[in-house]
Amino acid sequence: MQRLSLLFPSALFPSARSRFEEHAAWRSETLALAASVFFALFCNLPLWRALLAGRQADSPSTWGYAAALFVALVALQFVLLALVVTRRTAKPLLTLLLATTAAAAYYMHKYGVFFDSTMVRNVLRTDVAEARELVDVGLIVQLMLGALLPSLLLWRLPVRSQPVLGAFVRRIGVIVLGVAVAIGALLLVFQDISSKIRNERQVRFLVTPANYVWSMFDVLLADTRGAQRPREVVGADATLGPRWDGRGRPALLVIVVGETVRAMNWGLNGYARQTTPQLARRDDVINFPDVTSCGTNTESSLPCLFSPWGRKHYDEGRIRNAESLLNVFRHAGIDVLWRDNQSGCKGVCTGIEQQTLSKSGDRQLCDGERCLDEILLRGLPEWLAAQQGPQVLVLHQLGNHGPAYYKRYPPAFRRFTPSCDSADLQQCSREQIVNAYDNAILYTDHLLGQLIGLLQSHAETLDSAVIYVSDHGESLGESGLFLHGVPYPIAPSEQTRVPMIMWFSSGFAPSFGLDLACLHGQAAQHWSHDNLFHTALGLLDVRTAVHDPSMDLSASCRH
Repeated sequence: MQRLSLLFPSALFPSARSRFEEHAAWRSETLALAASVFFALFCNLPLWRALLAGRQADSPSTWGYAAALFVALVALQFVLLALVVTRRTAKPLLTLLLATTAAAAYYMHKYGVFFDSTMVRNVLRTDVAEARELVDVGLIVQLMLGALLPSLLLWRLPVRSQPVLGAFVRRIGVIVLGVAVAIGALLLVFQDISSKIRNERQVRFLVTPANYVWSMFDVLLADTRGAQRPREVVGADATLGPRWDGRGRPALLVIVVGETVRAMNWGLNGYARQTTPQLARRDDVINFPDVTSCGTNTESSLPCLFSPWGRKHYDEGRIRNAESLLNVFRHAGIDVLWRDNQSGCKGVCTGIEQQTLSKSGDRQLCDGERCLDEILLRGLPEWLAAQQGPQVLVLHQLGNHGPAYYKRYPPAFRRFTPSCDSADLQQCSREQIVNAYDNAILYTDHLLGQLIGLLQSHAETLDSAVIYVSDHGESLGESGLFLHGVPYPIAPSEQTRVPMIMWFSSGFAPSFGLDLACLHGQAAQHWSHDNLFHTALGLLDVRTAVHDPSMDLSASCRH
C-alpha cells in the first residue's frame, strides 16, 4: 500500500492533487500572452525581414529597434487575443489560430504573398482542385511543427477557473496594461517605425495572424453590405447602332480571358524565345505590347476588367455590386455566353448564360480535377453554325495558373526543357520553373491559333472578332516573389503587365467601319484593362451613355 501511494499519491490524497492542479493551472491571459510571443517569434519572418531591411545586424541601435518592435508586436497581439480568449474559448480558439497562422506564415514566406483583403477574398474563393495543388510536404511539416505540436501542449495545460467579477476586472487591467506597453515601446522607435509605415503601408499586411483575421472580417463585412444592396444597373439605355441596320450576316465578338500570363514572356512582345509561334505567323493579328492589368489576382482583376470604372476610378464595393460589360450587351439585345474552364466568373456573368467546362468528363482533355483549355473549343463549331444574330462569347482560361504550370499543357507542348514538373516550386530551379511556365504560354498560343482558324473557316457566313487579354501577370522568383497577389500599389511589373491581342475576320472590319492600319498604329501606345469595356462596346457599335470614347482605343480608327 505504501509503495502504491508513492506511485499514485494523488489517488490517495485528492485534496493535495486538487491544490497542485490549481497552482499549476494557467490563466487564460497567460495563454494569450504565450500565444502572442509564439506568433511574434515563429510566424512573422516576412514582417521582421521587411522591418529590419537596410539595417546593420551588428549595430546596437538595430537590436534596440528590434526589441522595441518585438515588445510592441507581442503587446498589440496580446490585447487583441485578450478580447476573445476566455477559459472556455482559449483552447479551441488558439488551436484554430495556430493552424491557420502556420499555413499563412508558410505561404507568406514561400511565395512572398500579403494577406490583405483581396488576397483573403481570393483564398475564400479558391476551389478544391486549386487548393490541392498548393498542398506540399513543406506545408505539412509546417503544420506539424507550428500547429500540431503546440496544440498538443496547449490541450494538456489546465486552465484556471476564476470568479466572473474578478476575471472581468483582471481582464480590463491586463488590456489597459497591454495598450500602455505597446504605446510605450512604439514611442521609443516612433520616428523610424512611422517613416517605415508611411512609406511602406503594405507592411501592416505582414503582421500575422492579425493580417488575415482583420482582412477576413473586412471581406465578410463588405460582402454582407453588398448583399443587402440592390445590384446597380449599368447601361440600361444600350442599343445597337446604325452599323447593325440591314446586316445580312450575324456578328460575333469573342473575348478570351487569359490566366496569369505576363507580358515579358509573351513571344510577340520580343521575348528572347518564341512562345507564340502560331500567332507570330499571322499578319492579321494585332499585338498590344504595353498593357497593364487592373489587379494582381483573378478575384479582383476579373470584375474590374469588365466594369466601366476600371483601375482609374477603382471602387471595389461598387464594381462587385454592379452589372458588367456583359449585362450591357444583353441590354442592347446581344446574346452572351460565358464558357468557363476556371473557378467561375467572380460575379461578372451574373444573369448571363454560363457553361462550366472545368468538370467535364472529356477523357482526352480532363483528368477528373482539371481540363486543358482546348475544352473551351469543344462543341464550338456546332454552336457557331447555329448562330443567327449578334453574339458575344467569353472563354475563361485556366491558362498559366500556378504553381502547377506543368499541368496546364499536354506532353506535346513540353518543348522548353528541363521543366519543373512539380507544384512545389522550391524543388525546382528558376530555369525549370520558367521553362514550364513558357510551355503553358505555348499552349495558349495554340488555343488562340485554333480559335482564329475556326472563326476564319466561318468567315463567309459570320463576321467575327477576337480580343485576348490576360487577367494579371506572375512572379517567377524575381526579388524572391512567386505566383501573384502582391498589393497593387507595390506589385512588380511582372504581375501587372499583361499581353493583349486582337484579330478580325475579313468581313468584320469593313462592316463596322474599322481601319485596321490605324488600329495597328494604336497598338504601340500604352493601354490597360480600363479600355476593354469601352473598346468592346465601340467595336460592336453599341450606343450607351456609359460608353466613353476617350477610353475606346478603337474610337479614332472607326469611320
